[in-house]
This record gives sequence, C-alpha cells and structure tokens, in this order.
Amino acid sequence: MTRIAAEKTQARHAVSVWRQRDFLLLWGSQTVNETGARISGVAIPLLAASHLDASTFEVSAITALTWLPFLVFSLPAGVAVDRLPNRRLMIFCDLARMILMLSLPAGALFGAATLIQVYAVVTACGILTVFFNVAFRTQLPGIVPDAQLIEGNGHLSMGQSVAKLVGPAAGGVLAGAVGALRTVLADAASFLVSAVLLSLIRTPERHPATTGQAPRPAFTTAIREGLGFVVRHPVLRPLLACSSATNFFFMGMTGLQIVYLVDELGASPSITGAVFSAGMVGGALAGMFAGRISRWIGTARVTWVSLLAAGPFCLPMPFAQSGWGIPLFALGLTVVSVSQVLYNTADTSYRQYVCPPELLARTNASVLWVAFGVIPFGALFGGALASAFGIRTALLVCVIGMWGSPVFLLFSPLRTIRNIPIEPHGE
Repeated sequence: MTRIAAEKTQARHAVSVWRQRDFLLLWGSQTVNETGARISGVAIPLLAASHLDASTFEVSAITALTWLPFLVFSLPAGVAVDRLPNRRLMIFCDLARMILMLSLPAGALFGAATLIQVYAVVTACGILTVFFNVAFRTQLPGIVPDAQLIEGNGHLSMGQSVAKLVGPAAGGVLAGAVGALRTVLADAASFLVSAVLLSLIRTPERHPATTGQAPRPAFTTAIREGLGFVVRHPVLRPLLACSSATNFFFMGMTGLQIVYLVDELGASPSITGAVFSAGMVGGALAGMFAGRISRWIGTARVTWVSLLAAGPFCLPMPFAQSGWGIPLFALGLTVVSVSQVLYNTADTSYRQYVCPPELLARTNASVLWVAFGVIPFGALFGGALASAFGIRTALLVCVIGMWGSPVFLLFSPLRTIRNIPIEPHGE
C-alpha cells in the first residue's frame, strides 16, 4: 500500500475529531478564549476612551502593547513550554489573565482605574497569551492521530474564524447595553471557562517533562536549538519566510481596509461590518472542510496552491469603485480568509508532523517570534505607503506582496511534495 493510500485509509477509519471528547474540550477552550479576546479588543479601547479620556494615540498604544509581547517573549516561552507541563501552564495563564481582567472593573469601582493600569494589564495579558499560544500549539499531536492533524487544525482554525466573527460584534453589543467596564467581565469569564475545559482533558501529555528524562540545555542553547531546527529544515524555513511575508503584507492591507471601504467605496458602517463578516464566514467554512480540501489538492501542495489561487480574486480590490466595488472587495476579502485558513492549517500540521516532540514548543515559538513579529511593521508599512502614494497604491502593493509570498515555497521541496508524510519527523 502506498503512503497516500495508507493516509487515506487511516483518515477514513479514524473516529471523527468531532466525536473525540478531548478534542472537543481543546477546541472549546480555544474558541472561548479567542472570543473573549475579541470582546476585550473592543471593550478595553472603549473603556480607555470613554472612562479614562484617552487620546487616539493613547488608545492605539493598547493595540501595540497587545502584539509587542510576541516579539519579546516568544523565544523564552518556547523554552519554558518545553520544560513545564503544558496544560498546567495553560490553565495558569487563563486564571492569571482572568484576575488581571477583573482588576480593571475593580479599579474603576473604587475610582482608582488609570490608563497606566490598562497598559499594565494589556501588556501582562499579552505576555501570558504568548505562553498560552505556544503551549496550545503543542497539544493537538497528543490528542488526535497523525492522520487527523489536518482535520483537527482545520477545525481549530474554524473556531478562530467564528471567534473573529462573533467576538467584536458581541463586544460592541455588550458595551452598548451594559457599558465597557462590565463587558470586560465577559473576557474574564471566558478565561475561566477555558481553564475549566482544559482541566477536563484526560489524554496524558506527550511531553518530556512528564517523564523526567529530557536533558535540559542552557537557556540560550535551547533557544538556538529551536531556531536552528527551523532555519536548517528545507521545508520549515521557506514556510516561515512565506508566513512572514504574508503576515507583513496582510497587516499592511488590514490597516487600510476600513478607511478604503468608507472613504473610497462609500460603504456605510453596516455594509462595512457585513463585508468583514463575509470574510470571517468564508474562513470558518474553509476550516470546517480543510481536511477534505487538503486531501483533494494535496496536504502539502495546498500551502502554495491556496495562496496563488487567491491572487486573481484579490488583484481587482485596489481598483474597486463605489457601488459595484463593494461586493468585489467583499469577494476578495473572503478569498483571502479562505486561503489563509487553508495555508495555516497545512503549515501548522506540517510542523507538528516533522518536529521532534522535545523541540515542538521551541519550534512553534521561533515561528511565532518571526511571523508575528513582523505584524506591527507591516501595519506601519501600509500606513506609510498610503500616506506617501495614496491608499489605492498601498493596497495594490500589499495585494501583490501577498500574492508573491508563495515564491519561497515554489523554490523549495514543497513544490514537488503532494502530501505531508505521515511518518514522524519525515521530510
């Protein structure tokens, strides 16, 4: 039996991930977590603006402090996650973030809330989120069979898309109904629910710390090992380059989308919300069927095919005009969301297949450090480009940059690999 036939047979006879209790708990933890984060992404800036009279710059600093910990703490988090029981660490991060979030309404209740407190809470939560995310990305290989990693990662991506769709809307509705301060409580509650769900997972962790046999290199040596594994690997290296380029140009485009829709295309706030909702629905559907789509295209080939195929749908976006251009823009945004979910699912699954368990956390941390570290620079790049040459030119550059990002994969072994090898740590 060929490798491809064996993979299909494994996947066909395995119990669906939706019928696996521990996967459902993991999926629920992530989805609730992400939804709470999206709610606080609306509530905390509103809190700063409405209760603390923060300026536009002071509010924008909240977003910067949310992403900055990925650049500073991702690599140390990889070492820590490789040395600690992951689920206990994740539960600790959830409970600590819950307490931090509760400190905001508590401070306001006693008239002691300040912008400095908001910055401190956002920064501390950002650091804990880095540790949580690095640990979370090591969990799936121990919970589902290797043949179901694509399917499992696809459903996790679907949960993220649902959170992106529901979270901001829920945050806005709650803030309008009960106020920004009380809305922060919803985020605190989401961390508690996530911690409870994680505590109910019964599958033993596949982690060196649970055996007590894993050697512990020096801290800097451990970081170099994780980075070195990615840099030297013939497939992970171009995947990281592709992910970083995609994130850079996507964030450059993201920072311009609302201004473009409202000022250039004349979209109303409700239409603007519908456009972004369409994109999130597309991502959720792609995550739901990621396993089937990836097996049809090829579980490895889908990385570059998904990104290249999105290009023709995105290229007209900078040339859209008022009226008919709005659905055209919505179509492009939906295709981008679909392609990114398919790509991220395959990218994460490939990393989980080929990385030794004792290096997985450090490898994930290295990828987060680079691929997420470029995000704030991409946003600044888009804004600077729009200021200098106009918003349509900036969008065009970002779209072409995203479309060109798979070039790193076309000059790598992935170009000739159809499916991710099932064998652990294979090429």
